[in-house]
Amino acid sequence: MSLKVGDIITFERTFTAEDVELFIKVSGDEGSHHVTPDEQGRLVIQGLLTATLPTKVGGDNNVLARSMNFEFLRPVFTGDTIICEVTIEKYEKEENNRKSILASFLCSNQNEKQVLRGNFAGVIL
Repeated sequence: MSLKVGDIITFERTFTAEDVELFIKVSGDEGSHHVTPDEQGRLVIQGLLTATLPTKVGGDNNVLARSMNFEFLRPVFTGDTIICEVTIEKYEKEENNRKSILASFLCSNQNEKQVLRGNFAGVIL
């Protein structure tokens, strides 16, 4: 994929109880709200599991992250479908022939409520 300033990359994911369980095993983040369903039978998704969404763009483009900033706006629950929109803000060649990238992102749930926003910067290997 060839990126350029102004590109907007959009994708979505629906989180499951299995996702939460796997993330607990990897991260050790097993707060009671991640293991005890609420009155609607949902678990709260770990914030950093939600934050994996914008990292997909990095993985798809061989980005070595230098910084990542997250602002968690509201909880995400199992069964929620999160739409992630990543905007390429900067994409330019560095002196060492690598390309630097800066992108912002906004994630919203199926009800169009914003759940996460932030940005990341890095280099493309």
